[in-house]
Amino acid sequence: EFTKDTEGLLETFRKLRAIGYEAVQVSAIGAGIPVQDVAEGLKENGLTCAATHISFDDCKRDLDAVIAKHKAWGCEYVGVGMMPEEYRADAAGLERFAREASDVADELAKAGLKFVYHNHNFEFRKFDGKVGMDILFDNSSRNFQFEIDTFWVQKGGADVRAWIDKVRGRMDVVHFKDMKPTCTITEIGNGNLYWEGILDEAAQAGVKYYVVE
Repeated sequence: EFTKDTEGLLETFRKLRAIGYEAVQVSAIGAGIPVQDVAEGLKENGLTCAATHISFDDCKRDLDAVIAKHKAWGCEYVGVGMMPEEYRADAAGLERFAREASDVADELAKAGLKFVYHNHNFEFRKFDGKVGMDILFDNSSRNFQFEIDTFWVQKGGADVRAWIDKVRGRMDVVHFKDMKPTCTITEIGNGNLYWEGILDEAAQAGVKYYVVE
């Protein structure tokens, strides 16, 4: 709501830097905000762009533009925030996404960038007897990184720490948000996730950016 135009985005950058954040994930900003405005706003406020969320369609349609934008922002991690609906029906669809996303990830690696995939809870359903996240893990290249989201893993009925450990070496960015007993999102510390254990597991996994939602 506060990042729909350049003025709002820059004010948000200023506020985040003022309370101590040195890096941000650039996601869901206004479509009309010029790439250069974002780049200048990050630089003026001493912020690193830790990662982004962009559509997978953009990656497939014009990867060169995606690369150019991330280079302009000094951002190494190209994030896809959700798997498109067309891939979610069955195991074959998830396998297809894993392969196609791996192709994108491999091309990004040639440009010095990294692909990261942000999960929700549907990936923890079973498809033909196999958990969706396992399908993605087993059918993707090493350049396909995961951006584990603590809330959605818990909502999917899985073990957050176990998944951080499983993707060790393939996760440089993690998403933190807490869960109320009503299974709704809340701020860190207001819910029931085991943060001491999660933080320890993330540190052992070598996570570089902890994105707080």
